[in-house]
Amino acid sequence: MKDSLLDAFNIKKKTYKKQIMTDYDIFPDKKLLDALRTKIVEKIIDTKMPQDKDMNFINAQIEEVIASYDLTNLERNHIYNLIDNEINGYGPLTEVLEDENISEIMVNSPKEIYIEINGQIIKDESISFINDEHIIRTIRKMISPLGKTIDATNPMVDSRLENGARINAVIPPLAVKGPVITIRKFQNNNSSIEDLIRMGSLTPWMARFLEAAIKGKLNMIISGGSSSGKTSLLNTLSDFIDNNERIITIEDASELRLKQDHVIALETKSSNYDKNKEITIRDLVINALRMRPDRIIVGEIRGKEAFDMLQAMNTGHEGSITTMHANSAQDALNRLETMVLMSGIEIPIKAIREYINNAIDLVIHIERQSDGKRKITKICEIAGIVDDKIQLNDIFVFNQFGVTDSGEVSGEYKFIEKVPKVYQKLKVRGITSVDDMFSNLKAPSSTKMDLPFLKK
Repeated sequence: MKDSLLDAFNIKKKTYKKQIMTDYDIFPDKKLLDALRTKIVEKIIDTKMPQDKDMNFINAQIEEVIASYDLTNLERNHIYNLIDNEINGYGPLTEVLEDENISEIMVNSPKEIYIEINGQIIKDESISFINDEHIIRTIRKMISPLGKTIDATNPMVDSRLENGARINAVIPPLAVKGPVITIRKFQNNNSSIEDLIRMGSLTPWMARFLEAAIKGKLNMIISGGSSSGKTSLLNTLSDFIDNNERIITIEDASELRLKQDHVIALETKSSNYDKNKEITIRDLVINALRMRPDRIIVGEIRGKEAFDMLQAMNTGHEGSITTMHANSAQDALNRLETMVLMSGIEIPIKAIREYINNAIDLVIHIERQSDGKRKITKICEIAGIVDDKIQLNDIFVFNQFGVTDSGEVSGEYKFIEKVPKVYQKLKVRGITSVDDMFSNLKAPSSTKMDLPFLKK
């Protein structure tokens, strides 16, 4: 006896995740599954589905297509589930977008979808698209509520979805082999500093030092590679900012989630959003200086805005923070010099280095290790200029020893027994929480990562 079509249509998607491994485990005939999906979706679109997405209408269209096929109840239910995702969700990506354990989704081709879980990238065999047109249709469904378009004349889009996830999509002619989607999901469960300690991303001493640095309004850069955890770390450190401060955040796509009451969030606008001019990070940084900020936080600097950010730090806007892509702390400073040169203002390189030296207090470098875990590998201060080169003094460093048999990175954090320049700045500003670290240098020379509470 056949199940009710309406009941089949409303079957919970999570149930299917438990029942099947892939689309094709339940439908061994790949061509048939793709043909049915194509026919049903095209039929619903061609017959102009009612705006209220009437279930009876949709059921009728699905049944008309599959009526002549001898399908089992499980196969029929699976078809309904796929179409439900097309109509009410984002096609094959619906379930992975809802899964809180997945932090990144990468679509390389219709049958090649990768996801990131706990820092590890794996190929997801459980989902697939019909063809390239199916991918493009899904992209358009995602970005149309945002006022964005993607087509041959605008073949690239970078935006934020309504749920906070960031989407980047590229289609032909820019994407030679076919449309590509990259989605970085916003994690609602922001890690606390205690969480980062438990995960081995830093030690309690490092956490206490960074708390003092934030409360002491040191200017800092968080550097690291792509997906190393820069924005997540910035979110976590922002918890230490006083609730009474007026904070202005500036981003391409809003990812920061500050908990303070007095936060003004600004976001750039690309030229294909509408017919008005593009509003860049640089435009927003310049404007933020007129908004009486206590702190300016820039989600990421990539170009000309670096000069304006340094200008803000040099003109009394202490406690400003930004992130940037770099392979090391020293590389971050080299890239910063290059960015200032891009500003179009003719400044001698010696003057630029003086500017950086006066503006930045700390560089925090974070990396994603080979085992997928993220660690702060260096906290260092800018300690002056020697022989026309900016000097970095390490305060905390992670030394990697190797990799265990289970694939985990082994190593230890080392505390450098030397009083940093910034310690005096913290004392002047009334921060005494790190006195025991530096006043008598009683700290141990290293803090091993193999702590008992980190072991399973």
